Amino acid sequence: MFETIKYEVKEGIAYVTVNRPKAMNALNTEVLGELHTAFEQVAADDEVKVAIVTGEGKAFVAGADIAQMKDLDAVAGRAMIAKGHSVMNLIEAIDKPVIAAINGFALGGGCELAMACDIRIASEKAKFGQPEVNLGIIPGFGGTQRLPRLVGRSMAKYLIMTAEMIGAEEAKNIGLVEKVVPAEDLMAECEKIARTIMSKAPIAISVAKTVINNGYSLDLRAASALEVEGFVAPFASEDKMEGMTAFLEKRPAEFKNK
Repeated sequence: MFETIKYEVKEGIAYVTVNRPKAMNALNTEVLGELHTAFEQVAADDEVKVAIVTGEGKAFVAGADIAQMKDLDAVAGRAMIAKGHSVMNLIEAIDKPVIAAINGFALGGGCELAMACDIRIASEKAKFGQPEVNLGIIPGFGGTQRLPRLVGRSMAKYLIMTAEMIGAEEAKNIGLVEKVVPAEDLMAECEKIARTIMSKAPIAISVAKTVINNGYSLDLRAASALEVEGFVAPFASEDKMEGMTAFLEKRPAEFKNK
């Protein structure tokens, strides 16, 4: 079904792998389209509880496909950027956690793809950057907006304006990734995190992601009101009753929607 990505579901985890290793997994319009389809499947498939996105070979995603972008005019450029935003927004909006397993270069569109995910785990070999100003453009798949929200406005300006590439430990220090692990442990660590999330109440995980995302851009009072509604929603669920009963009975909870 897919030509530029790999898609597999195993034990509740959807594995989405960008598969253009000879092009360092660069994002062209075909990859973007297939990523969109893959994450629509993630959203719709009840078997899937968590998704892990990574890249084949030495790169996570080394950027957008410059060979394809070079000859685009403003109209075609807008269409490509709209497709990229559609993919990133979908990943961010689906009510299932998405983990980025960053195995190598995450530059430009690759860094933006990682930032659209909920949790970022990096190999110690990973490299990050937004080098678009070297090409006479700016980040176009959400980098100017998500990067400041993760690392702060001044650091985002520094990284974007200098196009500096940073290593995994520095990325962790500034808040761009949550954890750095040895390259050989990357997928196992991401799977461990996925299984930990899958052991929790599915409704609570879904609501938590939605409330965090939707409340982040609101003022504190409006965001707090959103949290109140999110807190109340699971009270009508079996998950809430099972979780609290299990706690009082001092036993592991057995959520039905695992």
